[in-house]
Amino acid sequence: MNFKTIGSISIVAGTAIGGGMLALPLATAALGMIPALILLVVIWGISAYTSLLMLEINLRTGVGDNVHAITGKTLGKTGQLIQGASFLSLLFALTMVYLMGGSSLLENRLAPLGIDLSNQAAVLIFTVIFGGIIAVGVTWIDKISRLLFSAMVVLLVLVVAFLLPEVNLAVTLSNTVSQVAEGSELTNLWLAAIPVVFTSFGFHVCIATIVRYLDGNAMSLRKVLLIGSTIPLVCYILWILVTLGTLGGETVHNFEGSLPMLVSALQGVAQSNIVSQFIDLFANLALITSFLGVTMSLFDYVAELTRANNDKIGRTKTWLITFIPPLLCALFYPDGFFQVLGFAAIPLVVMIIFLPIAMAFKLRPQNLGGYQVSGGTPALIAAGICGAIMVIAQLIVALS
Repeated sequence: MNFKTIGSISIVAGTAIGGGMLALPLATAALGMIPALILLVVIWGISAYTSLLMLEINLRTGVGDNVHAITGKTLGKTGQLIQGASFLSLLFALTMVYLMGGSSLLENRLAPLGIDLSNQAAVLIFTVIFGGIIAVGVTWIDKISRLLFSAMVVLLVLVVAFLLPEVNLAVTLSNTVSQVAEGSELTNLWLAAIPVVFTSFGFHVCIATIVRYLDGNAMSLRKVLLIGSTIPLVCYILWILVTLGTLGGETVHNFEGSLPMLVSALQGVAQSNIVSQFIDLFANLALITSFLGVTMSLFDYVAELTRANNDKIGRTKTWLITFIPPLLCALFYPDGFFQVLGFAAIPLVVMIIFLPIAMAFKLRPQNLGGYQVSGGTPALIAAGICGAIMVIAQLIVALS
């Protein structure tokens, strides 16, 4: 496995692990350990399948095309309009999520040093420092992501190793949703958890960029997507085990979506300054790696959409279009991390389930050859039903 393949795996996995890693315990705390793990595995399966479906479509329409061009070739202008609106909504929402989450963690990180930042200042600093990396291009992002992702995985292993002895597995597995909620409240908790878990596997936004980066090598790309999507699943399972297993589902549920409260509580369980630093650094790296993957894809898409020149002026204009809208939202809606992450599921479902299914139905009868994901028409229909359930769940939550 060469360095480009390893780097691509780190981009895919790092794009998924981020806001999702930190939001999952908050979203699934009231469900109970076993239901939460079952939900994770089911949605991972859907996400892995749809990523391979997008790979199939990308390879058949042309290596180097972004999702806008791919959709135009198969579904025409109407498809492009739907795809463009979904893609921009998704990436702007996720960028906003990571700006909010990153800034709140930055505030907590600097507070012990005597630096008291306002939320707005923290958002601006986070955007300038980490958003500035995006302007240098995918090659450097690959190298930076590889380094940061490796450090994050090492820290995750260390944190899990230190916290795992504190987990009372028998008590944790016996916890059920009825201990926290029941009736209509329980239904709402399930409906709220499904979109957040699905969004936590939303690495699909970088597939077109990875296909171009690996020159359309189907075998390498299939390996990248399967390994890259499985790493987050394993990390999520371990993370939920140590968070819910040490803090308890009811305690985490009462944090009401607050990332700093979750991190602080875990640091309290650790009872060690070194482990506390590991937890804090891990939380920051989880957000940064995901932030880089998402904003890289948004930057590339904006550049293609606006036909910007690949020079300093062109890249500056693209950078401003990429970051100004989510930055303004993060500045004036600082406490919406959990809610916005759930909302992102709707455009994500449209972009990585509904549209790819429509494109597959359009392309497969043409017998173009090349890579095709297994499952045939039944798998496409099943994926479509799952997508509809996720959209309905988020709409019910939003309207309730």
